[in-house]
Amino acid sequence: DQTGLDQEAVEGEIPDDADEEGWNVAIGEVRGRIDRLGPINLAAIDERREAASRKEYYDRQHEDLSTAVATLERAIDNMDRETRNRFRATFDRVGELFESLFPRIFGGGEAHLAMTEGNLLDAGVILTARPPGKRNSSIHLLSGGEKSMTALALLFAIFQLNPSPVCLLDEVDAALDDANIAQFKGLIEEMSAGVQFVVVTHNKLSMEMADHMIGITMQEAGVSRVVSVDVEQAVELTASGQP
Repeated sequence: DQTGLDQEAVEGEIPDDADEEGWNVAIGEVRGRIDRLGPINLAAIDERREAASRKEYYDRQHEDLSTAVATLERAIDNMDRETRNRFRATFDRVGELFESLFPRIFGGGEAHLAMTEGNLLDAGVILTARPPGKRNSSIHLLSGGEKSMTALALLFAIFQLNPSPVCLLDEVDAALDDANIAQFKGLIEEMSAGVQFVVVTHNKLSMEMADHMIGITMQEAGVSRVVSVDVEQAVELTASGQP
């Protein structure tokens, strides 16, 4: 009665060869195993419920993080693809301008820009420059003036890609001879239609192309003075015979 079981039903399930002594031994073994388990943790159900709730929370967090990582990876892939496309287009355009400017500066010859093999964003740049009458295989074989003119051609090619209203050139003509200075002046005068150039130079031939000159003079020992000259106005005063 205390177990809530029907005695006749239980007796009916007992096999004919049931041995009371053997069953008592089996019961003793089961009790021993239960005793070895130790006291029952009555809070286990609540602890499991709490652990399941925490697992559900962390699963949602993991899902959110996984979604964010996937979104970032897609954004990085899109940016990387766009960067490659823009870099490729920009590099090709600079190469075209460089190939066009080089023979104009040198009065002939040819030059090319190319990228080494490998990842587009990590690739190196190969610059080939052959002034008229030369068949050099390396830019290191060019003279100092030729290297300067080649660098100017590349500089102006990059500058023309996205020009600014003002361009400052500091002693870029220092290594140029008179013939190259003439080519340099022609290029500056041509580009001056849309760009104001500020040229720092000590070369008299370069100074001839200036509209305004600003220099430093020392009329007295140890005393420097800034002098500004409007070239056109000076020419007009000279032509009129005024001092």
